[in-house]
Amino acid sequence: MIVNPWNVEGQIDYDKLIEEFGTRRLDLNIFGLSKDELDVLIRREFFFSHRDLDRALKEGFFIYTGRGPSGKMHIGHLPPFLLAKWFQQKYNVNVYIMISDDEKYVYNRNLNWDEIDKYARDNIKDIAALGFDKDKTFIFRNTEYIGNIYRMAMRIARKINLSLAKAVFGFNNESNIGLIFYTALQIVPTFFESKTCLIPAGIDQDPYWRIQRDLAESLGYKKVAAIHNRFFPSLLGPDSKMSSSKPETVIFLDENIESLKRKIYKAFSGGQPSIELHRKLGGNPDIDVAYQLLYYMFEPNDKTILEIRDMYKEGRLLTGELKDIAIDRIWKFLEMFKENREKVETEVYMYDGKLAREMWEKRYD
Repeated sequence: MIVNPWNVEGQIDYDKLIEEFGTRRLDLNIFGLSKDELDVLIRREFFFSHRDLDRALKEGFFIYTGRGPSGKMHIGHLPPFLLAKWFQQKYNVNVYIMISDDEKYVYNRNLNWDEIDKYARDNIKDIAALGFDKDKTFIFRNTEYIGNIYRMAMRIARKINLSLAKAVFGFNNESNIGLIFYTALQIVPTFFESKTCLIPAGIDQDPYWRIQRDLAESLGYKKVAAIHNRFFPSLLGPDSKMSSSKPETVIFLDENIESLKRKIYKAFSGGQPSIELHRKLGGNPDIDVAYQLLYYMFEPNDKTILEIRDMYKEGRLLTGELKDIAIDRIWKFLEMFKENREKVETEVYMYDGKLAREMWEKRYD
């Protein structure tokens, strides 16, 4: 198992990650809400771990998350943004979304600025299409907003020595110095407000926040809180992570119905080798990719997903029928998403909305 900000490989043991990273398992009672009020990603435990979420909920918070524009977005990229939107709607909080075009340039030697610029613009449109509050959301590209945050980045950088960065991130003599400085830059938005910053993100990003928690109070700010999501399984099976580098193993946001069907029909199944055996022995939903997609995101009705699970385990629902259900639900989501994307105006989130205008007038030092 390899889990770090740039690489996730192997069979992921989430209990072991909680122990190694020193986080806490997410208890749904922490929200003080009924189960029906919780987002599906929380109540189905796709978000499984946290740091100081209870403190953030008690004292007040704002949301910060982000995206590195290195390619097209797929459904595995969506959970942090979908949960950020839920927090915004439920708690009426500001959301800040960093587009780290600088990090992707120094990390990926195969991409040039023109390619990163295209991916950044496309990714921003994808994120905005999810429907955030236009006046309480600020989406920014690091290479554009750097003048507003550079002084704060330098204050942070002065408190991080190379030995700490190497210990946390595994930097060595071959590491790009741009990545080393980015350690400081990614921390800056956690200081955008005096409240606690709450970050929904994959647990692979947690090393950044451990450093932030070490230095935040010395700069007069609060330690960051975080809520960590699992990794979406690729279409190859539950022991692999969706990766854009393997296009046939992911569901992109711009899939057409033909490619969606082809990918889902080829996806790893928990069914038996024959219809007769499946009717007799039933399937295993816990390893079936189509079921996992439905469970974690695309079938929010708890009664319906339980019925699907029971029918599949008992052999009353065949693998092909389960995949048809997944195709139907995912396609409905993608159709709605594409319709929103055609109408969305990214400028309001980046420059013209109330929060965006306020942010462009600020200098963080």
